[in-house]
Amino acid sequence: MEFGQYPSSSCSKEHQKIYQEWFAFADSDGDGRITGPDAIKFFGMSKLSRADLKQVWAVADSRRQGYLGFNEFVAAMQLVSLAQAGNEITPDSLKRDDLSSVNPPVMEGLDALLAKSKHMVKRVDPDIDGFPQEQSPLTNKWFSSKSSKKASLMYLEIPLTAVTSVIDGLKKLYIEKLKPLEVTYKFNDFVSPLLTSSDFDAKPMVMLLGQYSTGKTTFIKHLLRTSYPGAHIGPEPTTDRFVVVMSGPDERTIPGNTIAVQADMPYSGLTTFGTAFLSKFECSQMRHPLLEHITFVDTPGVLSGEKQRTQRSYDFTGVTSWFAAKCDLILLLFDPHKLDISDEFKRVIGSLRGHDDKIRVVLNKADQVDTQQLMRVYGALMWSLGKVLNTPEVSRVYIGSFNDKPVNESAVGPIGKELFEKEQDDLLSDLKDIPKKACDRRINEFVKRARAAKIHAYIIGHLKKEMPTMMGKAKAQQRLIDNLQDEFAKVQREYHLPPGDFPYVEHFKEVLSGYSFDKFEKVKPKMVQAVDDMLGYDIPELLKNFRNPYE
Repeated sequence: MEFGQYPSSSCSKEHQKIYQEWFAFADSDGDGRITGPDAIKFFGMSKLSRADLKQVWAVADSRRQGYLGFNEFVAAMQLVSLAQAGNEITPDSLKRDDLSSVNPPVMEGLDALLAKSKHMVKRVDPDIDGFPQEQSPLTNKWFSSKSSKKASLMYLEIPLTAVTSVIDGLKKLYIEKLKPLEVTYKFNDFVSPLLTSSDFDAKPMVMLLGQYSTGKTTFIKHLLRTSYPGAHIGPEPTTDRFVVVMSGPDERTIPGNTIAVQADMPYSGLTTFGTAFLSKFECSQMRHPLLEHITFVDTPGVLSGEKQRTQRSYDFTGVTSWFAAKCDLILLLFDPHKLDISDEFKRVIGSLRGHDDKIRVVLNKADQVDTQQLMRVYGALMWSLGKVLNTPEVSRVYIGSFNDKPVNESAVGPIGKELFEKEQDDLLSDLKDIPKKACDRRINEFVKRARAAKIHAYIIGHLKKEMPTMMGKAKAQQRLIDNLQDEFAKVQREYHLPPGDFPYVEHFKEVLSGYSFDKFEKVKPKMVQAVDDMLGYDIPELLKNFRNPYE
């Protein structure tokens, strides 16, 4: 599975040396990132038209990060060279077999500027491969600062226009405007833990859910074309834990308690599920080009029949809900012989509420039945899903046999084999798009979180307002909890909020029972207004600053 990335190894060592010098010159602030203003000055020396440079930037910055790292810069220079030779620039331009032999482009006046600025090259420290390193952004220090006052001073020192990527801008907005609201109204206790720097910087994640023996682990093995450390495959429930399969320097497994306390990993929020869960959680690391761009989350098989009566030692649906909020894609796997949706599976799918756009359904092992049976199986699957997924839209279902064995053509025939190949291509195409859409997804999830936090603040402030000042506080609190649905309706009408954005009543009741409403904060209009300003002005302005500089 190839990912249209642009490693610096796609050019000769001689060209790499040239590009390193050019990159150091173009990177005016030495942070390992070339942003729009830097690009306009440097790329202008190519004398290409604005339309050509717009296309060069769009292809090189396919992830829409708002900047070019060294690898993306090399790709951009190769595209400039192709454009100067009269070639049309398309996303497929970087897949050419002769790309490594493409000479650096002609940059008018660059040699003279480099001769005057030789000292600027020293600012870029080579890593072990000799390539410029992207510097750790200052925003990471905002999260690691022990003093919140120090953190406040650090982010106030830097205006939003000075951050060098969309993600860094979101970090600044979170620390400055959203986090104070979340802390004041205990959003982290009710909905989601506070975000850390690693939550913003994490690679895109794909989670696989399904009953046991539907081929979840085999699916990951099929994409990686090798097994990952700690993988177990069999007809019985073999994967008994949540396994995060990610890129690492060597092949090893890391226990859950260890991975949850690592600051550079986005899994610290899982500590809220306790040691019982962390003992059933592990990280599997290995070197693999696909894992450089995507992290996979393999899950235990959902129980069915008598097995589901045995309670797990941790909140399984709570964990899947936590991962669902972090993931970019959720694959629900079925096979032709396991179409029934058990009570536990129903609860799991219910916990995915609010993430419907991420869900894809995979009918795996479809070559185990013939064409006529497959048609009936597909109909039965859609009927079962219709009772669980309460959406008017039809779920996208991929049909195939996602393993390393050839398709059983004797069962499905040549038409079935062609269908499976097309479905597999569609699914792989969906997966390939994930890294490109990762930045957009981060923005989408950030906006969703901000709106949820705002509604949460209104709810908590309303409950505080409804409490008596002197007598009968316990009875008043119990009455509010018992009639929480009605209180939600009051908040919705008072502030003109969408009813579909409110949290689950039962879950909210459960968390509320452990609090004294009298200690809640009243609604602070300035805090809420800050979040409104962030959604209405700051985020659009941030996206405007980091769009294609040639638009």
